[in-house]
Amino acid sequence: MKNFNLVLVAGLILFFFQGSGFAQNKCVFEKEGYTQLFNGKDLTGWKIPEGDNGHWSVIDGVIDYDARSEAKGDKNLWTKQDFKNFKLHIEWRFKGYGDHLFPLPTILPSGDYWRDENGKIIEPLGPNSDSGILLKGAGQANLWCWSVGSGELWTIRNDKSLSPEVRAAAVPKENADKPVGQWNAFDITVVGDRVTIVNNGIVVINNALYPSMVVNGPIGLQHHGGINEKTGKLKGASSLVQFRNIWIKEL
Repeated sequence: MKNFNLVLVAGLILFFFQGSGFAQNKCVFEKEGYTQLFNGKDLTGWKIPEGDNGHWSVIDGVIDYDARSEAKGDKNLWTKQDFKNFKLHIEWRFKGYGDHLFPLPTILPSGDYWRDENGKIIEPLGPNSDSGILLKGAGQANLWCWSVGSGELWTIRNDKSLSPEVRAAAVPKENADKPVGQWNAFDITVVGDRVTIVNNGIVVINNALYPSMVVNGPIGLQHHGGINEKTGKLKGASSLVQFRNIWIKEL
């Protein structure tokens, strides 16, 4: 019985650390040659927006953002280091929503919007948070509450000068997001002008062409939304978001 209890306790401890990501850090990423971009303690290695006043912060071992940055210019959080070709692992979750509903159009597999018989985009209202992983300053992999799911390459899907095939490849193959409040895991591979995104173990963007991708650049965490100056409240689709377990392997 004593040995059984020890095994049970050891199993519970392993489960806890795997769930929190700590065991995963040690056992997977370091052994695979990844470098840690976030130390779990502070924002060392990141460029905090000038005048932010603490709205990008570290709380309980995760990067926390409340969409209230007071910076006057770029409010995004960027790595100080630039990268070329890489594999990026990053875990994220939305803490909640802004304080009013937001139009949420349906993105079709083609990259176009669902429209009514008169050609008007159908935009039912719903709660939404919005952020993104910024890829070398060239664009973003979206994090949001739209029905299409996270991972969409906004810049590419909306570029009508590109071929239908290229635009369609920028649309997630399925919605692999977990409910708001739960952690999601992105694994993003960027090689040249090609992007692959795995969301919670499911390939949602598969070797998509990103014609405007730059050679070198930093990784960013996107600010979105902010304060409505008239009401003093958060705008819809604000970045009420947290990040953890950020690792990168240069290729």
